[in-house]
Order: sequence, then structure tokens, then C-alpha cells
Amino acid sequence: MREKTASGVEPYIPASTSLPEITFKAFILGILLAILMAGSNAYLVLKVGISVTACIPAAVISIAVLKLFRKSNILENNIVQTTASAGEVIACALAFTVPAMVMIGNWHSFPYTIMVSLAAIGGLLGVFLSVPLRRAMIIESGLKFPEGIATAEVLKAGGEAAAAKGILFSGFAAAIIKFCQSGLQILADSINIWGRVGNTVVGVTAGFSLALVGAGYVVGLEVAFSTFVGAILAWFIGVPLFGAFFGLPEATDAYSAAVSIWDSKIRIIGVGMIVFGGLWLIIELIDPLRRAMKTSIAAVRKIKTEGRTNILRTEFDIPITYVVIGAAFLIIPIYLLFNSIIAESGIPLSMAMVIGVSIVVAVLAFVMSALGSAIAAYICGILGTSSSPFSGIILMGILILSLSLLLLIGPQVNFITNADAALRAGGITILGGAIIGCAVTVAGDNLQDLKSGQLVGATPWKQQLMLIVGVLVSAVIVGPIFEVLFQAYGFGDVLPREGMDPAKALSAPKAALMAAVTQAIFTQSMDWTMVITGVLLGIVVLLFDKALKKAESKWRLPVVAVAVGMYMPLDVTMPLLFGGILSAISQKTLRKAKGNAEEKAATERRGILFASGLIAGEAIVGILIAIPFVAYQSTNVFKIVPEALAGSTDVLGLLVILAVIYWFYGVASKVVRKG
Repeated sequence: MREKTASGVEPYIPASTSLPEITFKAFILGILLAILMAGSNAYLVLKVGISVTACIPAAVISIAVLKLFRKSNILENNIVQTTASAGEVIACALAFTVPAMVMIGNWHSFPYTIMVSLAAIGGLLGVFLSVPLRRAMIIESGLKFPEGIATAEVLKAGGEAAAAKGILFSGFAAAIIKFCQSGLQILADSINIWGRVGNTVVGVTAGFSLALVGAGYVVGLEVAFSTFVGAILAWFIGVPLFGAFFGLPEATDAYSAAVSIWDSKIRIIGVGMIVFGGLWLIIELIDPLRRAMKTSIAAVRKIKTEGRTNILRTEFDIPITYVVIGAAFLIIPIYLLFNSIIAESGIPLSMAMVIGVSIVVAVLAFVMSALGSAIAAYICGILGTSSSPFSGIILMGILILSLSLLLLIGPQVNFITNADAALRAGGITILGGAIIGCAVTVAGDNLQDLKSGQLVGATPWKQQLMLIVGVLVSAVIVGPIFEVLFQAYGFGDVLPREGMDPAKALSAPKAALMAAVTQAIFTQSMDWTMVITGVLLGIVVLLFDKALKKAESKWRLPVVAVAVGMYMPLDVTMPLLFGGILSAISQKTLRKAKGNAEEKAATERRGILFASGLIAGEAIVGILIAIPFVAYQSTNVFKIVPEALAGSTDVLGLLVILAVIYWFYGVASKVVRKG
């Protein structure tokens, strides 16, 4: 019988078994994949504003490559995917923020030293912050971390023929469908049914992402429904009401009008809810974090007095003393970086003021990184990394930084009349947001890695150490990646050379949002009504959630989950709900089915394996097709459907997704009798 960890989990590799983890081949392969994932994910985020988890594709590639060696094991593969994931999230965080610097005219290229500093400082801070969060989120709270579970299943399937078969079928199907959606474009990846009713618009959007259906299945109906409540508030109530009372924006069709209202107004309400929900979440996490710190300190003392023999290998983190010292030390380079940036910004400030503002920015960036990391880790535990609203957390940090600078510098500099100073101040907050972004994305993603590590039986401190390696490697190469993409395409409406085609520019939608918000704050044109509305709505949701808890209902409405539903596009929340409903129906059918407990448990495992395959297949193709997209500077490289037949892809996409869901239901609910 395998030893259980502190959370009661029986790892695949028992704690008493020690296998090589950080080997030379795993080290080199992890670094190479970190570089690959950084490049492909940077393009995806800059092109469409979304990222794809690198954990699963990296795990699959690692299994394939390391099988070529005579000796390899599951823990080496886990180390590879942990290292590689750093490239994905560092690129993601910077793609959400630094393109805004060229959009507002502060930069005309991407300074290498600053890019390295932002990525390294923020990424290392995220690693250190994730250490106590591992105990609070994975051990204490019992969050699902769907992509962590999926990655663990992929890793285990690499050595088990039956499990590999389960993942292979669904993964292959998801991969083909994803290629047909984003590559060949013969299947739509969503369907939009919107129309004008009176002075407003109403309708629905359904996304066809099988990865999100799989994630919804893993997290369950309760969590999926909580995010859908946010979608109801945003899309089915907020958008129509806003259109009716304030008029519709200029748009070519009803769907475009709905998206415009949601993006410019309703989404800001979601940010307000994320701010309130995040702060409330921090309050609720105080006790778990306190227990986690207490446990970590006790572990350090136990090691000093008794040695490491009495601590399970699978529970050994980087010592908390190193974590605290390392995290606190990072305030110094943050201060030095911003002292240099502010001094050279051209904003008319005295030397004393430059020092004071630099200290404030450094402290706020550190504090917001810590708070944001806890929020990000919680959301990743619900939705997974790919579907988490990292940009909303970053925007929360930028809002607080911008307001703080406005209060500090505003009495000395009139930003309304001094447009250049407003641009420079906005740039300072965007770069502060970049550090916060690197910290929160690394922390959130690292929790997924550590969840998969918990399930397969990895050593936490070795994963944390290799994530540091991945962060530093990514920091070195991410600047040139952004420079190459900028020179090849341009960002937004900023083109580096004359004669470039604006239609081919990478829109960098999240960075454009950051740029717009910072400029609105410093020119004092920000619509705070939406943010305040979000905070008030968050209070209402919190009170409703407390009432459900008091009534001892199994249903809950976490404020952050509802806020995520408001902030995320409807084509993300809908397939998540489909997966949650499928999970509930399958489990109900399974409970009524004939069969013993062992047979039903095997069926439940097949359902998780099938969901993991869906997540893995789509994620891998999402990464792979980004490579030719970059090489040919077009997302239509594989497109074969003429414009005249584009309408038929909606029906085909819907039929295919329904067929896969029906197949999924059969796998997850039909008991295979033994004998």
C-alpha cells in the first residue's frame, strides 16, 4: 500500500521510493521546451489574448523524448514539464503588459536589460510565493487544479498501457477537432446567436472548446455553475440592460455590439468584483496560510533536530527561511529597477521624490504580487491555468499602482495638461504590472505543477528549484522573442516600419486594455462607476454565499468564481458549464448502474482520463499550430474553407461537439463488468 501524503493522497511513486528527478537529460530538455513554449505562447497571447497551458504538451513531448533513453522515469518527465511551464507563463504575463509600452509611445523597441529584469524578478517572486501556497491551496483547501490532475494522468499513462489508451483516444479526437477549428477552419470554435430587440441586443454564445469541457468535468458542476452565474450577470443581464439604457455602440452586427459593451463596460464591473473578491479571499486564506507557515517552520525545526528522515520526501519544500529571505531580498532589485526608470522618465520630480516614489512602487509591486498570487492560485485550482483571468489580476494591480502614483505625483504634475508626463507615469505602472503579472502567473502555474507532482509522487523542492531554472532561462530569451514578433508584425496600430500591412499586426488585446486603463486614470477620464458597481455586486454575491453556507447547502457562490464568469468571454464559461453538467449526469447514472465499488471506481477513473485527454489534445495542437502561424505570419495557413461556405462551419462545429460529449458520457457512466 502506498504512503499517503499530508492531504491523504496516495502518490503514484511512494514517498519511500527515491527515483532520479533532476537528471542531465531532464534539465536540458526542460530548458529547450521552456524556450519553445515561451515563443509559441507569446504569439498566441499577442494574437488573440489567450494562452494555452504548457504542462500537458511538455509532459507528452518529454515522455516521447525520454523513452529514447535506456533509463527514464515518470519523475524526470514531471521535472521537464515543470521547467517548461515557466516559459509559457512568463511570456503570457509580459504579453499582457509590455506591448502597451510601444502602444502608448514610451518604447520603440524592447530594452533587453529591462525585459530580463522584469521577468527574472517577477518570476522568482512567484516561485517563492508559491511555496507556502502549496500547503494552503493543495493540502489545506483541497482545490481540484484540473490541469494538474490532467498532467498527472498523462504522466502516469506514459507507463501504463490501459491508461495510455484512454487518454490517447480522447486526446487524438480533441487534437483533430482543434486542428479542424483553428487550422483548417472547417469547424467553428463557437456559435453566436445574437439579435437586436428594441434598443438593445440579446443572444447567446456557445464555445466548442473540448479542453474546457474536460476542465468542467474535472472541477464539477458546482464550480462550473458558479462561473456561469457571473456569465449570466454579464451577458444575459448586464449587456442588454446597458444597451437599453445607454444605447448601442457603433458596430456592424448585434454580436459585435454585445462584445463591445462587455469589453468596455461590463468587464470592468468584473474587475471590480475581482478586486473585492480577491481581498475577501485573502481574508479567508489568512488562517490556511498561517497554518501553512507554521507547518513549514515546524518542518525546518524538525530537520535541525532530527534530520530529514522523519519528513516524507513528497512533503519537502524549499525551507521557509530561504523563501522568506529570498522573497524579501527581491524588494531591493525592484526598487533599483524603478528608481532608474523613474529617474530617466522625464517626469519633473525632485531626487527625494524619485526615491520616495520608487520605494512606494517597489513595496506595492511586492504586496500586490503576494495578494495576486494567492488569488491566482485559488482561481487556477478551480479553472486551470489556461482559463484563469490572469489579466484581470494584473489589471487590479495596475489600477492600485496608478491610483497610488496619481496621489503621490498628482499634486506636483498636472497630468491633464502634461500629456507626456501622463504617458510616462502610465508606463511606470505598466512595468509594475509586468512584475506583478510574472509573479502571479508563475505562482498560479506552479501550483498546477505541484499538484501533478503530488499525484505522481515528486519531491516539491526539486520542482521548485527547476521552476527557478525555467524562470531564469525564460527571462534571458523572452526579450528577443518580443522584439522579433514586433518587427515581424507590429503590435496594435503601432508598426515598426513603413509599408507594413496593418491587417497582419498582432492586436495584443490585453496589453491594449492595460494601456487604455492607465491613460484613463492619469488623464482622469476613468469611469469608476463600473468598478464601484463591481465591488457592490461582489458584496451582494458574498452575502448570498454566506446565506447558502448558513443553510448548509452543497451549492456555494464564491465571489471570485462569479467574478471570473463576468470577466471571461461567454465562449469560455459555456463549455465549462457543459463539462460540469456532464460530470453531474454521468455520476448520477453511475450511482444507479449495476456493478461493484471497484468497477464503478474504474469507470470514474476512465472519465477523468477521457477529460485529461481532451485537455491534452487541444493544448498540444494549440501550441504546435502556433509555429507555422509565426513562420508564415498568418493564422490562415491551413484554411481550406472558402468564405462562401463559412456559415456551414457553425452547424458542423455544433454537431461534432455534441457527438464528442455523447461519447464522453458513455465512457464516464457505463460500467464495464469484470468476468
